[in-house]
Amino acid sequence: MKKWMLSLSVIAGIITLTACNNANDSATVVETSAGDITKDELYEAMKEKYGEATLRELVYEKVLSDNYEVSDEELDEKIAELKEQLGDNFEVALSQYGYDSEDDLRETFRIGMLQEKAAVKDIEATEEEMKEYYENFKPQIKARHILVEDEAKAKEVKAKLDAGEKFEDVAKEFSTDTASAANGGDLGWFGAGQMVAEFEEFEEAAYALEVNKISDPVKTEHGYHIIQVTEKKEKESYEDMKAEIEHQVKVSKLDEASITEAMERELKDADVKIKDEDLEKALDSEETTTQG
Repeated sequence: MKKWMLSLSVIAGIITLTACNNANDSATVVETSAGDITKDELYEAMKEKYGEATLRELVYEKVLSDNYEVSDEELDEKIAELKEQLGDNFEVALSQYGYDSEDDLRETFRIGMLQEKAAVKDIEATEEEMKEYYENFKPQIKARHILVEDEAKAKEVKAKLDAGEKFEDVAKEFSTDTASAANGGDLGWFGAGQMVAEFEEFEEAAYALEVNKISDPVKTEHGYHIIQVTEKKEKESYEDMKAEIEHQVKVSKLDEASITEAMERELKDADVKIKDEDLEKALDSEETTTQG
């Protein structure tokens, strides 16, 4: 995930200051024995520090929201998917990536999804490309693991499991992955290609397992894993998945150039005119990123 917007509190502060700036430029925000700070002074300082980036984000939000729609259902699905993948680590992940709350994350997702809808507007997905995607598609699986440092310890752990000890108890006692160990080794749901590169062997071994079977030790850059797949989703028919496949194929073709081109098209169509001379170049060299 990448946080595309500045802190919503910063943006909200600038909007508020802009709205009241003309009404009472000299209203005092802070009083000190050394002198007062007015709303106008605070606005100018915030504009200088955050102005161009914030203006870009506000303009994108305004223009994209006028032309495209992201429903609450779409956002709910996006959040639910992330919660399913992260499990009990969801709240920790929010903090790690700088989100103040789930509402903050939802707003960031909303803007990213609006941007994505604008960018895929003129991209095509052929029937051949979609069928190839379907053939290679693997449904999500849910797995848990026990990670240890060396093969000898991994074999010891496997022997305990083969002897009937509970997976969750052994994970809590032996796993060096403390985050998942606290949850009995549970990693939640994940799909093919969602693991980082150094877990390629892990993912391959997990997908090869039958439900509830326990793997032999699997070596990755992080050590040795004992894996158990607890659930597997069924693969739907091509026709049932076709709309989602078409979207995914289009999204896979997005790059920085196509996103930038789409944003420039949207701004041009909206006939954007910046009235503040200090910010008139804010849209000249914007950087655009998508949510991931």
